[in-house]
Amino acid sequence: MKNQKPIMLIKQLLKNSRKSDRELARLLGFSQPTVTRLRTKLEKEGYIKTYTIIPDFTKLGYQIMAFTFSKLKSYPTPEDSTKIAKQATEWVNKYPNVIFASDGEGLGGKDVIMISIHKDFIKYTNFMRKYALEWGHIVSTFETFLVSLGPGFKMKTLNLNYLANDEE
Repeated sequence: MKNQKPIMLIKQLLKNSRKSDRELARLLGFSQPTVTRLRTKLEKEGYIKTYTIIPDFTKLGYQIMAFTFSKLKSYPTPEDSTKIAKQATEWVNKYPNVIFASDGEGLGGKDVIMISIHKDFIKYTNFMRKYALEWGHIVSTFETFLVSLGPGFKMKTLNLNYLANDEE
């Protein structure tokens, strides 16, 4: 992005994506048509993927957030890698409680991460049992870090509007 206008708009949308283009224009000192054109351009170019909320998960009945780190048994060939990636994408998309999944790098050679939320411990264990049974032929080990979504010490809650103030 060449100028600061797109970044300024994205930061305002991170704070509150429900604001109208008119409100955004007033806050940013732009004209309303400029904001509308810029928002449309950012959506078309993929800078804005979706507009959503971050709910209070406990009020929706969720008690656990799980960060699962997995290690593949071996690195697949390029042909197998494409096939496995397609199968993995289809598998995680079957489960709406999986809110993020990707390959990567981590401690102990872990190369896959999955973040999921669960109504209770039984639902979590059933989900992980399915994961182990369906992916055990590819995944050698997995470790999970569980977070209680209920009362307890939280240093910073999950919220994307923090990024609106990022100056890095």
